[in-house]
Amino acid sequence: MSERAAPFYCPYCGDEDLRPSEAAEGKHGAWECGACNRAFQLKFLGLLARGLTRNDGGGDQI
Repeated sequence: MSERAAPFYCPYCGDEDLRPSEAAEGKHGAWECGACNRAFQLKFLGLLARGLTRNDGGGDQI
């Protein structure tokens, strides 16, 4: 089994003081923010069927 990626910052306050949540035993992807005292969970939902489309047209010319 491969190691999971960790978030770099809190999605609520933007701080980097994150640690795995011990209160949410058995729940994978649970994290606690030491700065704003919030807990959140990361979950992969799946791949988009349409994928990403590249838009090379448009934009301002310099």
